[in-house]
Amino acid sequence: MTHSSEPATVVIYSGGMDSYTVLHRALREGREVHALSFDYGQRHRRELEVAGRVCRELGVPHQVVDIRAIHGLIDNSALTDARRDMPEGDYAADNLAATVVPNRNMILLSLAIAKAVNIGAGRVDYGAHGGDHLLYPDCRPAFVEAMNAVAGIANFEAVEIHTPYLRASKAEILAEGLAMGLDYADTWTCYQGGELACGRCGSCCERLTAFAANDARDPVGYLPWPDTAAPQQPAPPAVSLDSPAGER
Repeated sequence: MTHSSEPATVVIYSGGMDSYTVLHRALREGREVHALSFDYGQRHRRELEVAGRVCRELGVPHQVVDIRAIHGLIDNSALTDARRDMPEGDYAADNLAATVVPNRNMILLSLAIAKAVNIGAGRVDYGAHGGDHLLYPDCRPAFVEAMNAVAGIANFEAVEIHTPYLRASKAEILAEGLAMGLDYADTWTCYQGGELACGRCGSCCERLTAFAANDARDPVGYLPWPDTAAPQQPAPPAVSLDSPAGER
């Protein structure tokens, strides 16, 4: 049980842009934040390294839950099966359905709710946003509302699922984070999980579009593009997150 006088919350923290902003938002609310990350055999497990570094710097308790034992149950996805080609281009149902991980958010939310009950936290913060609604059913308002109802009755203590960006775009989330002075070099988005972001997967494309919409330059390093494949927005310099330029 937590004994802080501040209200506690469990933040599902992947290490990506959205959960990074949610984490800082909860901290600014004055909450006692417990960050929770999951290793489910994702190809982009680099996000876990970034999440760990951020939590160490912030002094936020951080737990990484190893659920790779269920990998065989959720491996029908390009995010969990390295033998599959990673779709490229903007988010659209016809080219990125391969990145859907079966039942992922229900699994993660269930475990986060359990942790919240276990430590006496009344809330779980989760970074679902409007840009995910087209492709991912477990990021849509109907799913969140249903899970919230279940979280209110599944234990003796009700837990609220808090989704501050449920109807916001990634560009709007980024705008709020930039207004807070957040450094998005401390995030990882690329589904490929290499030393540098690929700049071509749907997640990278959405991220770059959000930066372009805010007239901001993404500080994360990207692989160079051939001229014929360059995106609309200018690519940032090829700098690794592990290099000094990629640190705070």
